[in-house]
Amino acid sequence: MDNLNMKHEVKRYSCAVIAAVIFAVNIKTFVRAGGLYPGGFNGLTLLIQGIFEKYMGMEIPYTIINVTLNIIPVGIGLKFIGKKFTISSCCVILLSSLLTDFIPAQPITYDTLLTSIFGGLINGLAVSLCLIGNTSSGGTDFIAIYFSEKSGNDIWNYILVVNAGILTVAGLIFGWDKALYSIIFQFTSTQVVQMLHQRYKKHTLIIVTRKPDEVYKEISHLTNHSATRLRGEGCYSGEETSMLYSVVSREEAKLLVKKVTEVDSMAFINIIKTDFINGRFYQKTDY
Repeated sequence: MDNLNMKHEVKRYSCAVIAAVIFAVNIKTFVRAGGLYPGGFNGLTLLIQGIFEKYMGMEIPYTIINVTLNIIPVGIGLKFIGKKFTISSCCVILLSSLLTDFIPAQPITYDTLLTSIFGGLINGLAVSLCLIGNTSSGGTDFIAIYFSEKSGNDIWNYILVVNAGILTVAGLIFGWDKALYSIIFQFTSTQVVQMLHQRYKKHTLIIVTRKPDEVYKEISHLTNHSATRLRGEGCYSGEETSMLYSVVSREEAKLLVKKVTEVDSMAFINIIKTDFINGRFYQKTDY
């Protein structure tokens, strides 16, 4: 493993562990105190726990439910997304679940509005850490990535549908006030993620270079995205040149500019904000 990959793996698992701790602490301080239902499988796990407690008088450990729910999504991740991404996500799933069961409840406030806002802020921070580390909290993330790749639709559309279903069931069983406060929680969390992390904002790279093979190697290695090569001729110099066209994330674009200039100091790079693409953007990777 080279130094670059080693750094990425250290960053990935550091973010995974810190995010797992934050997820668990948030559940035991804000989420449970407000009777809220976060998005994704964390919210689904709490909903199932609540149903068993209300109708059967049984307290099922958080770990058992959450890990069981994630079995199929983890299989999807291993097969269609990538081993490293999936294994690090499993670290988040397992560690956050165990900590949620073992950390004692320490409610900071029982004001539902405050728990919705501050719980959402903290949850958004944990989700952002996962994204920064190129990992996830599992569950709906695996499913959403898979189906968005199959259909070409935005990943967040699928997550929104799942969260809406969880809140509907929670509202019918436990009261609409908790469901509505949970919307505030999820909205706050989403705003934090959008503010802190730009991974899903796409940029188009247009690179004019005399070293297209070396430049493409950097694009493929750093982002796992492909590119389109167009051969041309410099109008001023009359020399043969190539243009590489690729779509990457905002963070990847910043890194690529540095790497491309190292490969070809004379390269011309144009970055364009991209609002919509139709076609294969995400590619399976073990990175």
